[in-house]
Amino acid sequence: MSRNIILSPGEFYHIYNRGTEKRKIFLSRHDYERFISLLYLANGELRVDIKRQGRTLAELLNQDRGKKLIDICAYCLMPNHFHLIVRELEEGGISKFMQKLVTGYTMYFNKIHERNGALFQGKFKSEHAHNDHYLSYLIVYLHLNPIKLLERNWKERGIKDSKRAEKFLDNYMYSSFPDYCGYDRLEKIILSLDALPAYASTPKSFRSSITEWLSGQGRTLSI
Repeated sequence: MSRNIILSPGEFYHIYNRGTEKRKIFLSRHDYERFISLLYLANGELRVDIKRQGRTLAELLNQDRGKKLIDICAYCLMPNHFHLIVRELEEGGISKFMQKLVTGYTMYFNKIHERNGALFQGKFKSEHAHNDHYLSYLIVYLHLNPIKLLERNWKERGIKDSKRAEKFLDNYMYSSFPDYCGYDRLEKIILSLDALPAYASTPKSFRSSITEWLSGQGRTLSI
């Protein structure tokens, strides 16, 4: 679903990519945490120092990164791909951020797992969230992705147990789902929830949207 679009300041975009040859890009908890740390560190004008790969998540998130390049509004990491919802702050910001993110993580991953070459499937893909309704849809879609790990064909067949699925999402630590639900955790520093329209930024409205999808509208998710 790659599209050639112009990334414009002030606009929201769904950014995503997967591992080359659909390979897994996260093989351990440390891999997920390193990518999450890079979401913060790469979002700045200063150079990312990957030599600090052995530090804790808390230490990595406290490093100085300089002026922000973009607003990161949501994220979800899956074993072989990732999704982001971001807002361009200035021209070229998303491209600069993605270059730093992908380069930094690939260098880390190749060193840790003793491999060479590209890790991701070409240039990142982007989708313009052209209105508030579609942005709201994308936020829900992104955060529902981990259910594939629980029920592989849930989009086609629906959810068998919506309460079980929602509990699974609550405990999935590699997305911004807990932050949207109002949980107090370190990773919230990555996000710019205040950049979103009011309907998307309150835990009550977000939880209500998730519950609604899980209870009967999952079949219509088509991205």
